[in-house]
Amino acid sequence: MKKNLHAHSHDPYFNTYIDLVKEDDLKAAFLAQQPVIDDYFCTITEEQSMYAYADGKWTIKEMLVHIIDCERIFAYRALCIARGENQPLPGFDENAYAESSRANDRTWKNIIAELKAVRKSTLFLVSSLPEAPLSIPGTASGKTLTALAALFIIPGHLYHHVQVIKDRYLLAITSPQIK
Repeated sequence: MKKNLHAHSHDPYFNTYIDLVKEDDLKAAFLAQQPVIDDYFCTITEEQSMYAYADGKWTIKEMLVHIIDCERIFAYRALCIARGENQPLPGFDENAYAESSRANDRTWKNIIAELKAVRKSTLFLVSSLPEAPLSIPGTASGKTLTALAALFIIPGHLYHHVQVIKDRYLLAITSPQIK
């Protein structure tokens, strides 16, 4: 599965995420990201996970649940499109999802465990999909999207938010644990 995404495989908005993925092979992209899943989030403490850098901004917990929600949504979109779904797939309101997630009522450790489980499920999906239908276009949020593009968005989206956490959240927290 090569990252041979053409201009019509996804809305240009998603280049923000796709361009963060350096690997051209989808499985290699997911494998390269595994240390982030397995190790990085464990360096954030329960106390730090409740931090929001400004009023009205998500906590780190809410950010991670957002990442999980998006991984599920884009994996579902990839599955539907690869299986030949002809119905347009709906969009979603990320802020409404975050607000109703109750992320701040959960432990940080529990959210990390969920991320690991969701990623394991995504890896099974990626391994099970034949290459041929991945470039067939479908529709999600009223825009063209291929299964391959949806799958490359997943690791790029995580990279994007890890950088947001590092730049906007953890730099503001004075802790020798986080660099």
